Amino acid sequence: MAALSVRTLDFDDFLQNHNEELKRSTARDILESFKTIGFVCLRNHGLPQERVDKMFEWSNKLFSLPLESKMLAPHPPSGTHHRGYSAPGIEQVGKSVNSSETSKSPPATGDVKESFECGREDDSLMPNIWLPEEVLPGFREVCLDFYWTCYELEKHILRALAIAFDLPEDYFMPFHRQADNQLRLLHYPSVPHRHGEDLSRIAAHTDYDTFTLLFQDDVGGLEVEDPHRPGIFVPIEPVPNTVVVNAGDFLARCGSPGSNDIIKSTSHRVRAPTKITSNEKWLPERYSIPYFCSCDITTVVDTIPGTWSAANPKKYEPISAMDYVMERLAAAY
Repeated sequence: MAALSVRTLDFDDFLQNHNEELKRSTARDILESFKTIGFVCLRNHGLPQERVDKMFEWSNKLFSLPLESKMLAPHPPSGTHHRGYSAPGIEQVGKSVNSSETSKSPPATGDVKESFECGREDDSLMPNIWLPEEVLPGFREVCLDFYWTCYELEKHILRALAIAFDLPEDYFMPFHRQADNQLRLLHYPSVPHRHGEDLSRIAAHTDYDTFTLLFQDDVGGLEVEDPHRPGIFVPIEPVPNTVVVNAGDFLARCGSPGSNDIIKSTSHRVRAPTKITSNEKWLPERYSIPYFCSCDITTVVDTIPGTWSAANPKKYEPISAMDYVMERLAAAY
């Protein structure tokens, strides 16, 4: 069996729009990667690298603040208001999904990370929780600018998926008009480490959205479950100047509308990076920025046309996006 790997594609072949066949081929390649492993890596994705670098700089500024300052924007006790700052150990992502790993051995402790979540400013269901402006001047503005920049990339990928399914290019747009998304800044602190120790930085889980954009530093530690060997996780090394895109539960299981399990929402986790040697007593800190692209919260998701038939009927009943998201969020806190 060939080694598991995440394919890297040049998304500029889709964005340039000068060659219709190349555009369709790129779209089909993205869908094929979602079918085989649920992940794809895109370079030349249209989001300027200087903006990504700037967001990482501000993430570093945030997490370098004293804890008492970060706690001025506290995540509420309930996971259903998923905004603000969460200290290390507060969230347990693995509790919110029955993956092959977590169903066997649920995590006894919280994930070894701290995070900050924000969304669009006019979200009445989950209002943003910001630090006072004087604590970190400019932070709010930079987060919102990056949020809406990522939304533009999301729309391009939605167009690509529609083309790959032989649907009208704007097919998915009516389900993603509100930008009911989440920008998450993640910091995995440096912690003591014994060589060979199986340290979880974030437990195995799937994402509950349509798909996720992941920007990460060069430390590594992301692992993806092999779809053909449940319980076996394979390291996925960072590729500079790219974005990792992984399919979420709505796209794979329920849809946005869903794809009747044609697409894989693959379980993934963060562990100690593979390049750590036996002489290193501390894990290096790690930064990542996921942007969760979700269908509008009022959507009732159903199966994509063309993915089911009388011989291959729908596997899932239509489901409320709000009910599913709130159930997942509540379980993590």
